[in-house]
Amino acid sequence: MLISNLFSPGPSHSFSRNVVKSDDPSNKLKGQKIGILFESDFYEHEIWYYHYRFAEEGADTRLLTRLWGLPSITFTGHEYKAPMECHESFEDMDDETLESFSAIIVPSGIVSDRLRYTEDINKLPPATKFLQRAFAKENVLKGIICHGMWLVAPVPELIKGRPVTCHNNLHGDVVNMGAIYTDQDVVVDGDLVTARTGNHCHLFAKQIIEILSGSGNYVKPQELCVGGNIR
Repeated sequence: MLISNLFSPGPSHSFSRNVVKSDDPSNKLKGQKIGILFESDFYEHEIWYYHYRFAEEGADTRLLTRLWGLPSITFTGHEYKAPMECHESFEDMDDETLESFSAIIVPSGIVSDRLRYTEDINKLPPATKFLQRAFAKENVLKGIICHGMWLVAPVPELIKGRPVTCHNNLHGDVVNMGAIYTDQDVVVDGDLVTARTGNHCHLFAKQIIEILSGSGNYVKPQELCVGGNIR
């Protein structure tokens, strides 16, 4: 079967209801919740990897977006135009709900570019404001991969002086934001995990799982470097 047929446009899919979380009590992320910021032009391979990998460890994974007052929105992927329904908003999320998430992830692709829209240029984009709130909570792990760094641009102080990695195309952006660019596929700095491209989502997810599990079985970033195409 052609890969394009697997992801061809059709009925939209709800992220959470189509996967069965493992109930093995030994799972590393049992009882934990992970939020992924979401919009159209998402990278299907990446999102579906999170969809199954985090569930395999027992985590409850949620897609979060700006719903514009609607009950749900169906977004389409970048590569195959695969439809995905999102029905949970980060807008007006209270602190208690935010703190119930173990991690907030900004994915690759054009998601962050769409989410950084603001009607009033004198105000932070709602998604950036939400990310700023997440950064203020050290108990919430932040994960930013590839072009996800676009969402940080209005608040460069969030990464100023911190070691990060990003897509090669954003090297100048993170340097101008005052971050310490690190030429590695995955970089961990306390409560912040960054990764180079969507093609490194498996390495990115591995570090997030290890940190959230508290196993202490961390892999040094330099040991995670792999070959592959730059996305």
